[in-house]
Amino acid sequence: MERTLALICGAGPVPAWMARQARQDGWRVLAFTFALAEGMAACADRVVPSRVTELGPVLAAFQREGVEAALFAGKFWMHELLHLDGAQVDAATMSFAARAESRSDTQLSRVVLATLEGLGISILDPRRFMGDWLAGAGVLTARTPDEGEWRDVRAGLRVARALADHGVGQTVVLRHGVVTAAEAAEGTTAAIERGVGLAGKGAVIVKAVSSDHDYRFDLPAVGAETIEAAARGEAGVLAIQAGRVAILERARALAQADVAGLAVVAVDEE
Repeated sequence: MERTLALICGAGPVPAWMARQARQDGWRVLAFTFALAEGMAACADRVVPSRVTELGPVLAAFQREGVEAALFAGKFWMHELLHLDGAQVDAATMSFAARAESRSDTQLSRVVLATLEGLGISILDPRRFMGDWLAGAGVLTARTPDEGEWRDVRAGLRVARALADHGVGQTVVLRHGVVTAAEAAEGTTAAIERGVGLAGKGAVIVKAVSSDHDYRFDLPAVGAETIEAAARGEAGVLAIQAGRVAILERARALAQADVAGLAVVAVDEE
C-alpha cells in the first residue's frame, strides 16, 4: 500500500532532491511549499502552495490526504514568526505561537512535533535522503588550509558549537583567532558577509551544530550561496562539521570553491 508523505518545503534545491528520493522509496509525496522550492512540480505528486500565517488548511490537508509522515526540507526564514502580532493569521497559526514558550526554533519545533504526533504523523530525519551531501572528514577541495588557518578552524569550531548549544546560531567568522561575526537571526549568508567584511582577505568561516541538534526540523547546510558569499569576501577557508552539516549540490559547490581558491574542509567534532 502506498504511503503518503507531507514534504514541508522551504527554499532552495533540497526539497526537490528529497522528493525524488522519497518517491524512489515508494512514498506518495505531497509538497507544501512555504517558499519558492525549485523544481517541485516535476518531483512531487502534488504541490500545495502554503503560508505560515495560514496553517489551518495545511493541517486539514494532512488529515484529508491520509498523511502518515512529514519531512521538513529547505531554508525557512524564522523571522517571519517574530512578526505575527497584528498580522492577519488564522487560528491554527495563533495556537502554535501561543503554545510555544518563545518563538525560538526549539520551542516552535516542540509544538509542531506535539501537534503532528497528535494526528498520528511522524516526522522523519532528512539525513536518510542526503547521500554524499553529508561529507566525511577531510579536505574537500584542491586547496588545503595552512597551519594558521587550521588553528582558526579549530578555534572556530569550539565557538560555533557553543553558539549552537545556546540556540543562538551555527556560524562564526574569524581571523587570527579574532571572531568578527557570530550568526544570530540573520542567517548564515548574512553572517558571512558581515564577518568577512570586518576580517578582510583570508577569513575562516566555520559552521557547526549543537550537541543535541534535532535534524527533523533543520538540516544545517552550506551550498552555492555560501560559497559565493565567502568568495566575494575573499575568505580563505570554509569549515563544516563532518557528517553533521550538508553541502548542497556538492559537486557544483566544491567546483565553485576551487575556482575561488577557497579551501573547504569537513572536520570531526573533537
